[in-house]
Amino acid sequence: MHPHRVRPAGAFALPAIAAVAALSLAACSASASGETSAEGAPSSSDGFPITLDNCGFETEVEAPPERVVTVKSSTTEMLLALGLGDRIVGSAFLDGPVPDSLETVPAVEEPFASDAPGSEATLALEPDLVYAGWESNLTAETAGDRGTLAQLGVATYVSPAACKEDGYMPDPLTFDTVFAEIEEVGALFDAEDAATRLVAEQRAALDAIEPDDRGLTALWWSSGDDTPYVGAGIGAPQMIMAAAGLTNVSADVHDTWTSLGWENVVEADPDVLVLVDAAWNPADAKIETLESNPATREMTAVREGRYVVVPFPATEAGVRNVDAVASVVDQLADLDR
Repeated sequence: MHPHRVRPAGAFALPAIAAVAALSLAACSASASGETSAEGAPSSSDGFPITLDNCGFETEVEAPPERVVTVKSSTTEMLLALGLGDRIVGSAFLDGPVPDSLETVPAVEEPFASDAPGSEATLALEPDLVYAGWESNLTAETAGDRGTLAQLGVATYVSPAACKEDGYMPDPLTFDTVFAEIEEVGALFDAEDAATRLVAEQRAALDAIEPDDRGLTALWWSSGDDTPYVGAGIGAPQMIMAAAGLTNVSADVHDTWTSLGWENVVEADPDVLVLVDAAWNPADAKIETLESNPATREMTAVREGRYVVVPFPATEAGVRNVDAVASVVDQLADLDR
C-alpha cells in the first residue's frame, strides 16, 4: 500500500495470481475447488459456480456478477476495458481520471466515495461482488470484512497482483501476471472472449514497443517529501521501467516499493527521474522540490530536466501498464529533442 496518502492501514504489496478453475494457467499455483475436467475447466456446462483461492480467501461466485462495487482505479478500469462498465453500481477511491480510451459510466463519473468506502455505504448499493484493488479495502473499517460480506451474500475479489500473503505475491511482478488477472476476471464475469481479445491487444502493443537502448539509469519517485517513496525491485515500477529499457537504481531492494533517503537519491544520481503524477502529490510539486533543494538540484537529471511523468493509475498492476511503458519510451525519446 502507498504510505503517503491518507488511507486505511495496511501495507501495499503486489502478489501472485491465484488460478480460477475456468482458466488453464500453468503459472498459477492455486486452483478452483470442485469437480473439474482434465484441462482444469469446471465440469458444469456454464462454468458456474466458481470457487477460487483469492489472496488466501475462498471466494465463491454463483453466477456472473451483475452488481459490482469497484474500489481503486485499477479494478474500475479493468471492468471498463472488458466492456463490463454496465455492471458497476458504484466506484470508489479512484486515483485519477479514466483515460479517454475507455468508455465510462455514471457510477464511475460520480464515485460514491473518494477514499476507501465504509461497509454501510457499500452495502447500500446492494452489490453481489466487491472488486478491490488492495486487500486493505476489504476490512471491518473499510468496505467490509470478507468473511462477513460472504455471510451477507456478497462475494469479494481482490486484484491478485495486490495480495500480500506468502505464496501469492509475484516475485517479481510480470506482464504475464497482469494478463492472467485479465483472463481470471473474464472467467468470473463470463466474459472470456473479451478478456482473450484484450490480452491479445495488450501483448501485441507490448511487443511493438522498442525499449530505449541507451542504458539509462532511473529512479521512480512515487510520493513522499521528507523521505521519497520509490519503486523497488519486484513491483509494477520495476516491470514498467525494465520494459522501457531503464535500469532501476533501486532494483536491488527486494520489495515492490521502498523508502529511500535523499542522501541515497543524490548518491545514485540517476540519468532520469520517473515522477508519478497524483492529485495528492503531483509531478509539478516533485519538480519544484527537486529544483529548490541545494543537494538535489545538482543531480544530473535535475540539472538537465530529464523528467518522465506517469499518472498514478498507470503505476499499479492493471490494464494501463502497457500504455505506461509506451509513454515512458516516448518521453525518453523526447528528452534529447
